[in-house]
Amino acid sequence: MAEAIEGNDMGQDRAPAARSPLVQNVFQALRAQITVGQLGPEQKLPSEHELAATYLVSRPIVREALRQLREERLIYSRRGAGSFVVARPDLGSSPPAVGFAPVETIADIQRCYDFRLTIEPDHAYWAALRWNGEALDQIASALDLMRDATVAHLHREDADFAFHLAIARATNNHYYVSSLTALKDHIYVGMKFHGNTITKAQTGLENVFAEHRGIFEVIRARDCERARELMRRHLEGSRDRVFEGRMLDLSL
Repeated sequence: MAEAIEGNDMGQDRAPAARSPLVQNVFQALRAQITVGQLGPEQKLPSEHELAATYLVSRPIVREALRQLREERLIYSRRGAGSFVVARPDLGSSPPAVGFAPVETIADIQRCYDFRLTIEPDHAYWAALRWNGEALDQIASALDLMRDATVAHLHREDADFAFHLAIARATNNHYYVSSLTALKDHIYVGMKFHGNTITKAQTGLENVFAEHRGIFEVIRARDCERARELMRRHLEGSRDRVFEGRMLDLSL
């Protein structure tokens, strides 16, 4: 396998990418998917173009993240074929990424909302404090996707998740990014239920888009406390719409 590994990254592409905190965000997100098994042994990774679109970053950013994954022996690349997960990733002394059991009951959806409410308001707070132009553009790009879906009277879970993930990336804290990435499948379940609820209401999609736009605007204004407050209100509203205001009793 070693002779098949592609290692001729162009220095001129690597240098600017390596200085960007977005590299670590992409690296940690892919690393989490590999270590929790979302990307299995010998599975081919999406192309650089597809990864750039998924994570709303440039291809040099993706290329540098892939180079770091190769250095950790988590993936290998074949010229002209792409990048693949190694059969037995060598994680060395690094701690494993966070993983979560699958969603099995409606109670798990409520638990997921509980957990999101403990971390995502702080995502918004730190994003408002720390964003740079590229990170803010990522949030705006996801918001544009949500706007287009709203105009078409659709709810796009991928755009919704991309918005929340872009905010996590703007914190410049890979622990937030890894946690949210590991929760992706769980969050999608809640988002599907939420989407079904708001598409039935006459102004449901428009109101929820307005919530997201409001979060973006206060993050852009660097109003940290307001960003935290609006994110909490949004998540509580989403949870209450899913459960129609009737929360489950999760007492032991």
